[in-house]
Amino acid sequence: MFATPWLVAAVSLALQQPAAPAPATPPAPAAAATRAARALRGIDAQLEGASSALLSVQADLSSLTGMSGLSGLTGLSGLTGLSGLTGLSGLSQLSGLSGLSALSSLSGLEALGADFDSYEPAEDPPPAWADQDPGDSLYRSARSLLNRGRYDDAATAFANLIKRYPRSDYTPDAYYWQAFALYKTGDAANYRLARTLLKSQKKNFPRASTRGDADALLAQVQGALAKQGDPEGVASTHDVADSARHPCSSSDDDDDPRIAALNALLQMDAESAMPILKQVLARRDNCSVQLRRKAVFIISQKRTAETEDILLSAARGDPDQEVREQAVFWLSQVGSEKAVTALDSILQSSTDEEIQKKALFALSQIRVDRAGQILRDFAEKASASDDAREQAIFWLGQAHSAQNAAFLRGLYTRLNSDDLKEKVIFSLSQMRDPDNGRWLLDLAQNEREPVEMRKKALFWAGQTGASLPDLAGIYDRTTNEEMKEQLIFVYSQRHETEAVDKLIDIAKHDPNAELRKKAVFWLGQSHDPRARQALLDIINQ
Repeated sequence: MFATPWLVAAVSLALQQPAAPAPATPPAPAAAATRAARALRGIDAQLEGASSALLSVQADLSSLTGMSGLSGLTGLSGLTGLSGLTGLSGLSQLSGLSGLSALSSLSGLEALGADFDSYEPAEDPPPAWADQDPGDSLYRSARSLLNRGRYDDAATAFANLIKRYPRSDYTPDAYYWQAFALYKTGDAANYRLARTLLKSQKKNFPRASTRGDADALLAQVQGALAKQGDPEGVASTHDVADSARHPCSSSDDDDDPRIAALNALLQMDAESAMPILKQVLARRDNCSVQLRRKAVFIISQKRTAETEDILLSAARGDPDQEVREQAVFWLSQVGSEKAVTALDSILQSSTDEEIQKKALFALSQIRVDRAGQILRDFAEKASASDDAREQAIFWLGQAHSAQNAAFLRGLYTRLNSDDLKEKVIFSLSQMRDPDNGRWLLDLAQNEREPVEMRKKALFWAGQTGASLPDLAGIYDRTTNEEMKEQLIFVYSQRHETEAVDKLIDIAKHDPNAELRKKAVFWLGQSHDPRARQALLDIINQ
């Protein structure tokens, strides 16, 4: 005995009653700033190009916000009569978003590990801890000035502490904090004084708690001075190439002077930096993995005649998977014709599917015609894996070009794989083009196509703004019950009054009782007053 339409209507009507508001929950306190958060401040510009694809997809999916109404379904678990929920099968098309997995290429940014524009200490100056120390009040004042960004005044205050109380418990670390404050002023003369202070701390207070940070700051200061032609700064920065003689650092990246010295190369001119970077990439010892990961980024920022060749060599031959993937990613940020050629060669020669996917993503970020053609050729490449071809199809859909749209519509007819066909349908739906909308509706009505493909095309046509008269016409013409169920679901996700009108018409007049129940169910999820009235009419008939 199945539930009658009036019973379903009654339950749906009850669900429309407003629920008691949930008690307000106070917001969780903000998490303390961590070293990693500070370290990533400087790379927003590098993310800008790579994030455009993701932002595009997010914008295109904004039409799905109406799905939030489905939260009301939680109370219906006991109603076996609500078989209308099978209309939700169209949501399986969201699997098309799996193409975003290629954005994992951005994981390479984690390896940057430092703000290349401005050194930040591992921690802020600790609170005063020795109330009876003669330098306590001076330390408190200097710490307050530093935390407020008054770097000149803070440097003076720490200098006074060192001068007046050389035996204070605060003095060993005051050398570091004075040097840091001087560095933050951005004055070249202050850089030299900061260098002197850091050397003095190392000589006189080798066990100071800030020694690890001091080595990293010294490397950054030397890099800043090297950029200005300071001989000692240049010589110190070049020493990073000799770090193979030293054991692996046991500290994290922020405290590793090798990393700080490598970061300093970003400030040097390409002619001076590239020979060092090539030496770093040539290393194969375990200690050099983090250095090589950072080196590929710095190389991508040095636009020379050999930039693309060096990155290509790393993408092909480095033993570390992350180095190879980052080299591919940073080729996309170089963005030259030579970079396109390098990425094409990776696609043709690599047998590593993950590297191929990264190359496809990288090509999608380079807005030149040849990059698009390489993606189209790969999408049609029968010898490539379906997973990799799906990635190519996905990224073609994010480019929103008429050429890509025409290609994908033609490609659909040449494909044998249902998974690839689904990806084509999804990618075309993301382009928001009238021709694609008509193509999706034509596919939905093509009885020679499998029903599942027709349902998928119908779902995405509805989500991307197909006209309601066109959708209503399909409902009236088709005799396939599965397609009618899918159309009812599509109507339920639209907010126009015409969609509610069609659901009311089906709920009241469709000769098929099961279809009437499905329409009644989705009317119960609507906030339109006419839906409420229609449910009352059905109950009272």
